[in-house]
Amino acid sequence: MPLIAPSILTTDFTRLGETIEILNRSDADWIHLDIMDGRFVPNISFGFPVIQSIHKIARKPLDVHLMIVEPDKYLEAFKEAGADVLTVHAEACPHLHRTIDAIKQLGMRAGVVLNPHSPLCLLENILNDVDLVLLMSVNPGFGGQKFISKTIDKIKQLKEMLIKADSRSLIEVDGGVTFENARLLREAGADVLVAGNTIFAHPDPIKAIKILKQS
Repeated sequence: MPLIAPSILTTDFTRLGETIEILNRSDADWIHLDIMDGRFVPNISFGFPVIQSIHKIARKPLDVHLMIVEPDKYLEAFKEAGADVLTVHAEACPHLHRTIDAIKQLGMRAGVVLNPHSPLCLLENILNDVDLVLLMSVNPGFGGQKFISKTIDKIKQLKEMLIKADSRSLIEVDGGVTFENARLLREAGADVLVAGNTIFAHPDPIKAIKILKQS
């Protein structure tokens, strides 16, 4: 079964504590936190105080996705805030190997993210160093977007690359994940599914997570 990482980006932030408690009781494996700075992507989400508050009550690992410029400046701060998994965009890291190594030295699982337009060849020399590769299946910055169908082929190609490289990296997919495409993503090779609206727009988020888990 795939790992499910609910994204809280589209949830009601006035009831954030309740949301995290729901996820604690659910079959969710990770809690996905999208960090946006208004520079790398055209939106701003939340920062360290919110992560710290979530960390205090969460009983699931925090999967922190950095959509920010110059992420190297903040790696230690994200560790201190409670990140368990930290992913950075290849497009934002001129010295990607150094960044990945720094994340692992801090004791976090390290991941690299590719935007929809970015080619997989950017990862060829890093596949044995990362714990996961996150493929964006929408253009990053906003929740609730439509899934980019070409992502399916990209997942298959990445899976072949990982096998060829003898890499144990997980494949994570973020953006437009629904009940309808979850099985296709899994069959293509995805190990971790990030979902926001599909879970939190459902009348029963715990049931929604269970459905995705069984995809």
